[in-house]
Amino acid sequence: MKKRLVTLTALAVTAVMAFTGCGSSGNEAAEGETNNASAGAQELTLGTGGTTGTYYAVGGTMATVLNNVMENVSLKVVSTGASKANILDVDEGISDIAIVQNDVMYYAYKGTDLFEADGAFDSFSAIAGIYDETCQIIAAPGITSIADLKGKTINVGDAGSGVEFNATQILAAYGIDINKDINKVNGSFGDAADSIKDGKIDAAFITAGAPTTAVVDLAISKDINLLTIDDEHAEALMAEYPFYTKTIIPGGTYSCVPDDVQTLSVRATLIAKNDLTEDTIYEFTKALFENKEALANSNAKFAELDSNAAVQGISVPFHPGAEKYFKEIGVLS
Repeated sequence: MKKRLVTLTALAVTAVMAFTGCGSSGNEAAEGETNNASAGAQELTLGTGGTTGTYYAVGGTMATVLNNVMENVSLKVVSTGASKANILDVDEGISDIAIVQNDVMYYAYKGTDLFEADGAFDSFSAIAGIYDETCQIIAAPGITSIADLKGKTINVGDAGSGVEFNATQILAAYGIDINKDINKVNGSFGDAADSIKDGKIDAAFITAGAPTTAVVDLAISKDINLLTIDDEHAEALMAEYPFYTKTIIPGGTYSCVPDDVQTLSVRATLIAKNDLTEDTIYEFTKALFENKEALANSNAKFAELDSNAAVQGISVPFHPGAEKYFKEIGVLS
């Protein structure tokens, strides 16, 4: 276990609940988890994110669906501070498994960027990538390429966030220094959308599943451009940062962007403590992929769950249980 060198996040409040389909109550979901655990299943604490965020909803769906089909494993969902906090919680044994962005996972494993002050962590391993969190670069009319961003005022996400690191890396690939060549603004996705609408900024970086609500609302009231990361720059970024994967944002995702736009994504990824047994993580991984339809019926994010995509952009070792499953189905050799 590694001692935190940063201020501890508040211990997650256990939320023994799950999000269910229409007609189901939270009490019913919690009862389902309790029944499974009392039958002798090993209870795993699943670190997610804030209670209004996607990670928490995705975790709740997994608990609702998978606790009804797994024989030896039960999930207990907790609300946390998301990716970085989840790495620290898994390292300290507060959570057993967790959802993180795969770029944050990479920084933790290497001890760089968000984890430069903390050092490297090797107490966790990957289970699977589950869905894309897309690097969306939205811009005011008249800005048609990333190269045009030099000298502009740009929201690059909250200070020190994964979004800011994405922006730093993508701009650098185009020869733009985030600290010298733009007027950098830090703020939330909602702040970014409002500022573009009001003409206070020229562009914004948003790393989130597409469509993103803040951008959907912006596109209804104002014309925007969605900037492309071309093949040359995408390949260079993926070579330097193995957590990136190419993504197409389909035309019409936002009302004023009719054509497909190529960009990069990071992946929302499940990780596990290394000391969990191979059998435990194998059962969980197998249940996850064999129950995709039921998961997707409860949460649309699981429509993106794909066994081939699940092993892409993973730049840390797989947990032996996950590796066993992926070799069994032929997506790892």
